Amino acid sequence: MTRLHPCLRPLVVLAVLSLVSAGAHAAPAKKKPSKKPAAAAKAPTVSGEIELVHELGSDKGVELSKIVERFNATSPGATVRIVERKWDEGEIPALMILAEDSEARLLAGRPRYRPLNAVMKEAREPLQSVRAPATMSPTPLDARGNLVALPIDLGTPVMYINRDAFRAAGLDPDAPPATWFGLQTALGQLYDKGYGCPYTTSQPGWVHVENTSAWHNQAVSATSGKREVLAVNNLLQVKHLAMMKSWVTSRYMHVFGDGLDAEAQFAAGNCAVLTGSSNAFPSLKRNAKFEVGVAPLPHHDDIPGSPQNTLADGPAMWVGAGQSASQYRIAARFVSYLLSPQTQVELQVNLGSLPLNRAGLLASGSELLSSDLLNIRTALAQLNYKPSTSASRATRLTHDGTVRRVLNEELGNLWSDRKPAKGALDSAVIRLNGCCAR
Repeated sequence: MTRLHPCLRPLVVLAVLSLVSAGAHAAPAKKKPSKKPAAAAKAPTVSGEIELVHELGSDKGVELSKIVERFNATSPGATVRIVERKWDEGEIPALMILAEDSEARLLAGRPRYRPLNAVMKEAREPLQSVRAPATMSPTPLDARGNLVALPIDLGTPVMYINRDAFRAAGLDPDAPPATWFGLQTALGQLYDKGYGCPYTTSQPGWVHVENTSAWHNQAVSATSGKREVLAVNNLLQVKHLAMMKSWVTSRYMHVFGDGLDAEAQFAAGNCAVLTGSSNAFPSLKRNAKFEVGVAPLPHHDDIPGSPQNTLADGPAMWVGAGQSASQYRIAARFVSYLLSPQTQVELQVNLGSLPLNRAGLLASGSELLSSDLLNIRTALAQLNYKPSTSASRATRLTHDGTVRRVLNEELGNLWSDRKPAKGALDSAVIRLNGCCAR
């Protein structure tokens, strides 16, 4: 079993309180005396059928289908039907789990979704007031911090290792490198043992710019007057990407685009080390023919105060506009089902999603599930290693689809030798501050 690095010993009980329902911390309300007990509000009858589309991929789609089937079996008359289509091809579905690009299209132009908190309130379904931490993507939140979508597949970058490959190279899989310089030495040993792709990464911009910055308490944006502008070209960011480029040149690192293709390369056994989202762990275990280990994202130990905290992001489930009252009630009932204790555990074990409420957090600390939730424990420890600062919290600017697209384009210029690290980051700042600064 992979152990957490000593600097990330379990801090879950104290540190994840920001994810727990706000109601758990509220002082009990004083009851006013009444002559007659108030009658309990009766939830409206739920019947009909709604569509659910998702962009979780085929592997996670199978696990989601199992959850949907159980919901349908326990909700006579109310049916959720998974439909394989794009959300914007045809009528807007009642529920849609969207990745970044599709989410950006949904939010552009006229409103095409109903806020989740309003749908739940109208359906008289309880929605735990999840206190979103500053490390979580602000996209599913309104200006007051209310959930307008359910962040159903949250993750944060961690390091995965092929434990069999580590053993073959004479490396200890129970003590994976904690620093980037330590990882470089390990990659050299893997390369010498014949591994043509010692290391790869998914979502390079998210892992190696946004999260590497937060992990070292370095800001990715700055304030210029009343505008928030991108600032990803400081010394740490340039130094780190220059190091990654040297790995590409030496064949220690292979980049398979700016999406999730690297996960498939790792699972196929083609690469020995992967940095990617913690929510990939269950799929990697199901598809890999080797033992998958989980370790914290490496850090630079020559940066004072590091590590700090990483950031949480991932697909969210949105409620489509234009549905009937009955369809909204079914959608609300399904959301409640997803937040139930049993389903929260299943979402963590089978989809890799970070917990959203107390039931999920309790499961993450269960010894019975320890081997299944290595990713969750590592992710929670990283997210809460230290309290977030103004430099290490998530911002709306970096979660803009255009920002990430341009950043990945400039990283592509770096990997292909068209620009050096500083030149690529300077170009990203110039391009984006002209179009996307807030």
